[in-house]
Amino acid sequence: MEKQIIYSPEAPKPIGPYSQAVLAGDTLYVSGNIALDPESGELINENITEETHAVMKNMEAVLRTAGFTFKDVVKCTIFIKDMGEFATVNEAYGQYFKSNPPARETVEVSRLPKDVSVEISCIAVK
Repeated sequence: MEKQIIYSPEAPKPIGPYSQAVLAGDTLYVSGNIALDPESGELINENITEETHAVMKNMEAVLRTAGFTFKDVVKCTIFIKDMGEFATVNEAYGQYFKSNPPARETVEVSRLPKDVSVEISCIAVK
């Protein structure tokens, strides 16, 4: 099976040796997204709600570039720095999956890239 590297200019450039996403067959593997502004590279982190929406918009840009939508997402992983923020992150995240949400796990971690509060990755299938 051939893999295709997906790059969206509407999403932040990778900050390390990884691709924004990889398409393998009908499955899209989207790398973890953080709340970086795609144009300036600055963090969007005034509060956890704003940060979560920025993460989801970055993920949406990558999905769109590959010809997918949130309806195609079958699995998400959320890494959160403070599980006390779970309800707030969940509320913002839920706005992107109004029906038939994907499978998911949420894991509290001690630290994330650029000291952000939340990082989300996903897998989508056509």
